[in-house]
Amino acid sequence: MARFLLVLLLAAAPGWAAMRALIIDGQNNHKAWPQTTPMLQKYLEQTGLFTVDVATTPPAGADMSSFRPDFSKYQLVVSNYNGDPWPEQTQQAFVRFVRGGGGFVSVHAADNAFPEWKAYNQMIAVGGWGGRTEASGPYLRLRDARWTHDPTPGKGGSHGDRHEFVIDVRVPDHPITQGLPAHWMHTQDELYDRLRGPAQNVTVLASAYSDPAKRGTGENEPMLLVIEYAKGRVFHTTLGHDETAMSGVGFITTFQRGAEWAATGKVTQKVPADFPGPDKVSVR
Repeated sequence: MARFLLVLLLAAAPGWAAMRALIIDGQNNHKAWPQTTPMLQKYLEQTGLFTVDVATTPPAGADMSSFRPDFSKYQLVVSNYNGDPWPEQTQQAFVRFVRGGGGFVSVHAADNAFPEWKAYNQMIAVGGWGGRTEASGPYLRLRDARWTHDPTPGKGGSHGDRHEFVIDVRVPDHPITQGLPAHWMHTQDELYDRLRGPAQNVTVLASAYSDPAKRGTGENEPMLLVIEYAKGRVFHTTLGHDETAMSGVGFITTFQRGAEWAATGKVTQKVPADFPGPDKVSVR
């Protein structure tokens, strides 16, 4: 009800209009994308800040030449996509969109996409799989309370067993993380590790310990990142494997706040009362 009243009040304000957001899906190594895209759409709409369209690509192996969204109509693009390369014209249009100040949110396996697309990898800072190696760029490693580049040779992208894990906020004064608990429990998910890439103009907002007991790396791995790309803002969340993972209040809140920040550079949303603490997950 509070969200509904907010929308009514904003709609009544002179000159106010909801921002337009576009979610891209259609291919993904995560088969749950037909279920998770509607969840992402619902979460954006629940903020009262966005109206949302969905652009679905042709299936894997099909002719992609017709996939040409008009990015210029939107303030925000959210990728729930990992699959065949987009047409060159579409890639160029997307780069222009972000470079010109458009907001971009990369969700979970979207950072597996496009290992050969230089600009995309600059936007997401680090990614995994798709043949990524040390040639793709360094790992981000937390050393003496600072994130450093680690060029050690090795694969890019892996994860251990799915489990609940604690998210550690590293930058508490960023608009996305401001007001969040320093440590909070995320629901069962894949804890991405060994991501690597250009790792430039990036700030790691939050990380999680990749426990060797869960077949992890024994490292603090980046979970929530923000990247500056020319005039554009990128929010990269490695969370959100499936419906269970996306039902966590931690995921929902950081996705909503990350989307607003990517689109506007600020966050007006309050931290919800049911946001998790360090000992127990919270789901909706």
